Amino acid sequence: MRVVIQRTQYASVKIDGTVKGKIDKGFMILLGIEESDTTEDIDWLCKKIVGLRVFDDENGVMNKSILDVCGDILLISQFTLMASYKKGNRPSYIRAAGHATAIPLYETFCSTLSNMLGKEIQTGEFGADMKVELLNDGPVTICMDTKNKE
Repeated sequence: MRVVIQRTQYASVKIDGTVKGKIDKGFMILLGIEESDTTEDIDWLCKKIVGLRVFDDENGVMNKSILDVCGDILLISQFTLMASYKKGNRPSYIRAAGHATAIPLYETFCSTLSNMLGKEIQTGEFGADMKVELLNDGPVTICMDTKNKE
């Protein structure tokens, strides 16, 4: 499981021209799921996300978590994070989980992250053609992969 986390001043996602989710200060997270991912990966990543200290404290030092600043989260499913690019120039997405695996894990990720955040998160729609807009604050962008926990 891979995530790209971007600290935002605002972010939104539109589907067919209609806003599906939007946030102000917080994280916009892209989530990629592969067949071998489990609920243990979800728990590990969600704990890391809510504990990540990348928001400024009163001294301008990145020392506060999203919980500390009462931030929001916009979560977007993103199978292209699982791209393999080793051969040729056309990425392969063979590592990305199929719908039967990915949808239940995505839904569990959403509910686990909401529970740990203490409020509902905003989302896109799994498998939809989405238009994402954000103002990256900092910029701060962090990538995490559950295959590299150590």
